[in-house]
Amino acid sequence: MAGILFIISAPSGSGKSTLVNEVRKQLSGIEFSVSWTTRAPRGSEQDGREYHFTSREEFERMLADGLFMEHAEVFGNYYGTARSSLEQARRDGHDLVLDIDVQGAAQVRAAMPEAVSIFVLPPNPRVLRTRLRNRSRAEGVVNEEEVYRRLGEASKEIENYRQYGYILVNDTLDRAVAQLEAIVLAERFYRNDEPIAYRSRRVLEVAAGCLQGNSQDRLKPVLEAFGILHPPGQRELPFLEDSDEEDSVDDKEEPNDD
Repeated sequence: MAGILFIISAPSGSGKSTLVNEVRKQLSGIEFSVSWTTRAPRGSEQDGREYHFTSREEFERMLADGLFMEHAEVFGNYYGTARSSLEQARRDGHDLVLDIDVQGAAQVRAAMPEAVSIFVLPPNPRVLRTRLRNRSRAEGVVNEEEVYRRLGEASKEIENYRQYGYILVNDTLDRAVAQLEAIVLAERFYRNDEPIAYRSRRVLEVAAGCLQGNSQDRLKPVLEAFGILHPPGQRELPFLEDSDEEDSVDDKEEPNDD
């Protein structure tokens, strides 16, 4: 069977890495492309597990040699996906998941329009702020300047949601995992005629509900919360008082989740 290329993007701290890890535990035949980056490891991150960590000079050499399928510079650091990841997955007949930002996703879609694109959204800025702070604590320090910089960047990234075929709102981890699993199974069914057994009808319904055109009811409050629907110049992230109080949301994301 031909492997499917899945692109997953989200603002930093939205939980996309956790979602991918959980789905890979439940479904076989899914490879995860470990990206290359020039940023330093955080907390307990290990080279070759979360990222391939390298120097800026080495990254630029690889870039000049045409070894990257896509690359982007984010917050002063390079990130990139090696072409070898896709080549190996295709040889094995496995699906490949790319966890990349909106810049990299646009490059991949332009080169491979058949890719399945999925955008993961946090439910609102307050929840995202809590997740970013929790991640910072797990790394040993809460950098408020970094947290708010990423919050501001999140609003800009979310504006790109229209470029993605599927939308997931990660307010409850178990539901988001089930939705991502349904998307993978549905795409395998439609593209490769892979059976889904007795769950087929329900799985296809769940996946269809995540299509961008069918996600407007869940999408609208998120866009409003991040100020996406406000006129230019009137946007602001509507926080409550500056506290760590969380929404009633399942926040089991891994602390180093990008």
